[in-house]
Amino acid sequence: MPDFTSALYLGFRHPSWSLQPWARLSAGMPAALEEPPGAAGIARALAALQGCGAATLTPSTLHLFWDLFPILGGDGKMAIHVDAAAYPIARWGVERAACHGVPVRSFPHHDVARLEQAARDSGRRGLRPLVVTDGLCPGCGRVAPLGAYLQVAHKLGGWVVVDDTQALGILGARPGPAALYGHGGGGSARWLDVTGPDLLVAASLAKGFGVPLAGLSGPADVVGRFEAESQTRVHCSPPSAATLHAAERALALNRRYGNGRRLRLAGLVRHFRARLAGIGLTASGGLFPVQTLAPAPVLIPSALHKRLRAQGIRTVLHQPRCTRGPRISFLITAGHTLADIDDALDALCAATAGPRRQPGGTSCPR
Repeated sequence: MPDFTSALYLGFRHPSWSLQPWARLSAGMPAALEEPPGAAGIARALAALQGCGAATLTPSTLHLFWDLFPILGGDGKMAIHVDAAAYPIARWGVERAACHGVPVRSFPHHDVARLEQAARDSGRRGLRPLVVTDGLCPGCGRVAPLGAYLQVAHKLGGWVVVDDTQALGILGARPGPAALYGHGGGGSARWLDVTGPDLLVAASLAKGFGVPLAGLSGPADVVGRFEAESQTRVHCSPPSAATLHAAERALALNRRYGNGRRLRLAGLVRHFRARLAGIGLTASGGLFPVQTLAPAPVLIPSALHKRLRAQGIRTVLHQPRCTRGPRISFLITAGHTLADIDDALDALCAATAGPRRQPGGTSCPR
């Protein structure tokens, strides 16, 4: 039975036989001393995909955020304004900056007016804003209003830092009826067609591209400053040869097959939502592949999770950051089939105490 717990949205997997061979996993030296072979080329390709001037690689977004916020706020003239629903790993980096004395304020999810008010308050104290947000919120499926955030930051000489892990590989440029996620998979800034010298994009390749590797993309001077001042580049191991070869392969697969995978994925999500409506339920997430069941009298999430698991359907029971109470999510990937979706919705219909007939509908309709 199908598994809906994997965030490998495009279905890219990188078995060892598919990768270029390597003589050693690591050279035994930090990236601050010498970049691993191939890292610079992958960074350039990632920057180009995201529409940025430069990029640098880190083993994870935790390594990246651990350093980034203390570096940007190190002059004592910066205040961090973080979206209340931002992903925990970005918040851990913000908390480290707070330990270094950087002022931190939270603003309601995607609330531009509250952000602007808070940024102006900080500005009156001589502090420039550093806005921290997810590019795409998997809980509600909405893209952050990056253009408006950039306007706020630009007026006060600040920055916008986007955690684009969810959007990278999924959203891209020029969305339309024939490309519901857009083209290229460059992320939320590409989707919104926004750019600028005050935009920094941090993203893991672990979801859309299936590679446990992260990158910081943005203006070349800021990326260079990060490389020069990052402590994790001195004290932590760089990405391994296997990871770099997998990233190289993932970017190549995306260029060749990505748009087709995204088209297939959008079709599966639309089928899921149509079947879900047919049994009288709804989900947040829009067309994003994380589909989170909306509250309903027949849904007790913990009990439903167990019932689905008993029928062989694996789902994610969690607490979204932008809602209250536990929720059940189905993570849909391009590796699923229409039959997988139908099996899951049949099980969901049965697990929620039988059919809820729509006008003119049938029990658990297909």
